[in-house]
Amino acid sequence: MSTLEAMKFDQLVDTARYPLSDLESAEARAVVTRARQELETVGCTVLPDFVRASLLDALRQECADIAPRAHFDVETVNVYNIPVDADLPADHPGRRTFQRGNAFVARDRIPADALISRLYSHTVFQRFIARCFGLPQLHQLADPLSGLVLNVVSPGMEHPWHFDTNEFTVSMLTQQAQDGGVFEYCPHIRSPHTESFDDVRDVLDGRGERLTRRLPLKPGDLQLFKGRYSLHRVSPVQGDIARHSAIFAYSERPGVIGSVARTRQLFGRVLPAHEAAEGRAVRGDQLLD
Repeated sequence: MSTLEAMKFDQLVDTARYPLSDLESAEARAVVTRARQELETVGCTVLPDFVRASLLDALRQECADIAPRAHFDVETVNVYNIPVDADLPADHPGRRTFQRGNAFVARDRIPADALISRLYSHTVFQRFIARCFGLPQLHQLADPLSGLVLNVVSPGMEHPWHFDTNEFTVSMLTQQAQDGGVFEYCPHIRSPHTESFDDVRDVLDGRGERLTRRLPLKPGDLQLFKGRYSLHRVSPVQGDIARHSAIFAYSERPGVIGSVARTRQLFGRVLPAHEAAEGRAVRGDQLLD
């Protein structure tokens, strides 16, 4: 790693607390070990105050400035992001529907010099994330829209219960809601081989308190999460301030591009890269989605 690259990382991240420029150091290994243990036991880990405190105002303002670029469309969805009219048994949790009111700013509408862009593309950050998830390396998505996005949940809206397509998720809150907007999740509610429909149904029907955790987050906290197997949501945002969070999407394989249908659902548009890649996706499991 060049000296310039290290300096840029040091400027972004509180490296006194997270000395990650040298991942072989005892301090860095301790951070990684804790993250791995929490991901294994509760499916989620948070690194508080990951971004330098002196940058929090700039982080919030940069994201607030681009938030109006989000594609907004209230949509009826289910937790599996499959068609709501799919042929399913009457008591199947996929028949429970919700209004998804969050919006996404696509990567091609986020400035390359924004703090979240610099962090997403930084090789030190990528190596660190890979180690936390126990992977040899990670790649930025080749998708021109969904590699890095800003998730915007406006007052009165929510990001309802769902599972992620990716096995793991990396995110950072950049602006708190005035009220509400709490991240709630059900760790390991399903596995690569078991859907656990009964437990999922209990959560959706309001009987899943025993399965649910609520996670307090502050702007600048880094969250690593196994969203493929943990049902999760952002509760309805209340008050006058929207909730903003950056989502950093990586893959174990290079060249990953989202499907045409899912891309149009999230961003209201597709690009030639999506059409060219259609049908080449390789599934890692046989879960409903």
